[in-house]
Amino acid sequence: MKVVGITGGIGSGKSVVSKLLEINDIPVYNTDIAAKKIHDISQTVREKLSARFGSELYEPYGLLNRPMLAALIFSHPENRDFVHSVVHPAVEEDFLEWKTAQEGRTLLGIESALLFESGLKRWIDLSINVSAPLEIRILRTQKRDHLDREAVLSRIRNQISEEERSALADYTFINDDRQALLPQVENWLKFVKSE
Repeated sequence: MKVVGITGGIGSGKSVVSKLLEINDIPVYNTDIAAKKIHDISQTVREKLSARFGSELYEPYGLLNRPMLAALIFSHPENRDFVHSVVHPAVEEDFLEWKTAQEGRTLLGIESALLFESGLKRWIDLSINVSAPLEIRILRTQKRDHLDREAVLSRIRNQISEEERSALADYTFINDDRQALLPQVENWLKFVKSE
């Protein structure tokens, strides 16, 4: 069983690549979805975050106040590092349980914007960076998340640079609205399956 990591900056199109892999019968674990679930259901995560940021971080009905956490993370790097130190191990544990349940598969994916920063790289065999020009990424994120430009730029500044990500990845797919992603994914799959 090989595990491919799918990464890229915010708005690059990681999820599109993941969907294309899933269409080709390759299960993909999404760390963003998992982290959101873990924020809401993990008592350990809730206790650690509440101890640091106060009980108002969680709504009365138990769900995380995501806008509050985002403001705390993107305005103070030490807060971001603390949240990552709490959440990343829980996501990693959840991923490993998911991976075990996929026994018999020859290829799996894991989608993570923080693939290299989080330590998840140690569980993958190869990696794909999805790359898009900065302005396209900003516009996509603004449209999807209803954020202003400065909020998007703040999130981009909290990720490693495109150059670093490309240097660390085994493959790069270009998602610039000119080059189609589907042929890039199909060609990569032919290559990987022929190895």
